[in-house]
Order: sequence, then C-alpha cells, then structure tokens
Amino acid sequence: MLRVRGLIAASFTPMHDDGSLWLERIDDVVELLVKRGIDGLYVCGSTGEGPLLTGSERRAVAEAFVRAARGRLPVIVQVGHNSLVEARELAEHAQAVGADAISATPPSYFRPSGLDGLVAAMAAVAAGAPDLPFFYYHIPPITGVQVDVSALLPRAAQRIETLAGVKFSAPTVFEFATLDLERFQVLFGVDEMLLAGLVTGAHGAVGSTFNLIPGIYRAMMMALSAGDVAAARAHQRRATSIVGRVVHDGALPYLKAAMAFTGLPVGPTRAPLVTVASAELAALRDALGEAGWLDEFATRVTAVR
Repeated sequence: MLRVRGLIAASFTPMHDDGSLWLERIDDVVELLVKRGIDGLYVCGSTGEGPLLTGSERRAVAEAFVRAARGRLPVIVQVGHNSLVEARELAEHAQAVGADAISATPPSYFRPSGLDGLVAAMAAVAAGAPDLPFFYYHIPPITGVQVDVSALLPRAAQRIETLAGVKFSAPTVFEFATLDLERFQVLFGVDEMLLAGLVTGAHGAVGSTFNLIPGIYRAMMMALSAGDVAAARAHQRRATSIVGRVVHDGALPYLKAAMAFTGLPVGPTRAPLVTVASAELAALRDALGEAGWLDEFATRVTAVR
C-alpha cells in the first residue's frame, strides 16, 4: 500500500476571473510544486474548492492533476460528497484516471448516524476505487461530523480493506495520540500546528500553505529530525506568523490570492467565497515585505524522501 510521507500540498484549483476552470494552469502549478520539493498533491479538498465544483469539473481537475504529475509524486483525490452515489462515482473516476489514493469527507447535510453509519457511508465510497488506498477526511469544524477517530479507524478497517488512514484536520492533537500509528497513516492538516502534529506521531501533512512557503516547513522538519527542537520551534513560529497575516482578512480567498507572490497566480476563489481586490492584495504584499517574509514565497527547496 502507498505510504504517504512529507509535505502534501492541498492544491488550489486554478480559475479564471469569471469563476470558470483554468485547467491549462494546472501543468504550471504542478511544475512549481515539484521544483519546490513538495512530496504529493491533495486535489479537490477544501483548498481546492471541491465542494464548490460540479461533478464534471471535479473529474476534469483530478484528471488534469494526475496527468501533470506524471507519476513524479502521488496524487490523492478528495471525492467526498453529500450524495454517496456521486462520491462513489468520483472514486471510480479517480481510479480510472490513475490517481494514487482517494480521500473523502462524510456527507455533511444529512450526516451519518453514529459510528456504524459513518463506516457504512465511507465503505460505500471506498468501494468505487477498490484498488486505491482510502483516507478518511476528518474535518469536524466544516462537516459537523464529530467522531472519535481512534474508535473509527479500527471499526472501519473491518469493512474497508483499502483503508490507509486519516487526514486529520482538527487542532485536537491529543485525539490522535492514541491512534495505532503502526497500522494507520496519519496526515496532519493544521499547518499552524504542524510541529505539534509531527511530534505526536503524524506521518506527514496536508496543507494549503505548503504551496506558498514550503521551505519553512521543510526546514522545521529537518531541524526536528536532527534533534534541534529549538530551531524547529522557531521555524514553526515563523510559518504560523506568516499564515496568520495572510488569513487575517479571510482564509481561503487570501491564501489562494497569495499564490501570486510565488510568481504563479491561480485566479480567484469561486462564489460564494469573496474575491480579493487588487488593492487588498497589494496591501498584503506590502505587509509581508515590511515584515521580511515575502522572500519565503519564492524560496526553492529540495525534497527529502
């Protein structure tokens, strides 16, 4: 089974100013991330605005990222949907186009009933891609599905043969401290707390800001690996400070707009998310420059696998 490690970029979905897909830009995005040492791609998740895309758009985006990656780094496609039928079909498509793994949020409008209901829902989705590893996407602040992941994973493993682990996008690090890390892969999904997640045992991480400032996170991981905890803390503080400034006025729209600081703009977010005005983006650039942080957006790093 695929072993996911390192920094997995939660990829932005490029869009034109009118909100239509900018598919041809995906090749450029992947090339940039490969050069910056990213270890994998997570497509059509929250950062990729998956819930705002139509089914056909999600298929087109997944296919474009897989094609652009060309096997150089793994592509995980997020297929969660309020319709389990659609989620399963998205999983089928991901497998058909050559994705390396799938992941899924649970239905969040009509939510699964209890632990068994959640397992049944995820089993239905995973069945669409029987040859791909499956990661449950735990993000209760958005889905409203509160679950004890340490109880979920072993129960789900009884029904989902392809279960690989969890993308854990919650700040409650203590919750996965009791997970069976030998059996399940844990991908941490809170960039501002990545150091805490890694110390607690996360195997890797999925994050939107890995697109923007991967060098800081890589330096933090290398310092931690070398036993220099003080340096690792300093790198995490710097990353968290930068993230805090970028999302000061609103998270995803500003994170996506900040891709322009890497030299590769990917367009606006789709309604009902707001569009960042050019004056606001310029003000953000100035603030980052004054703080001495803007250069981090252009730093090239080497992958450590």
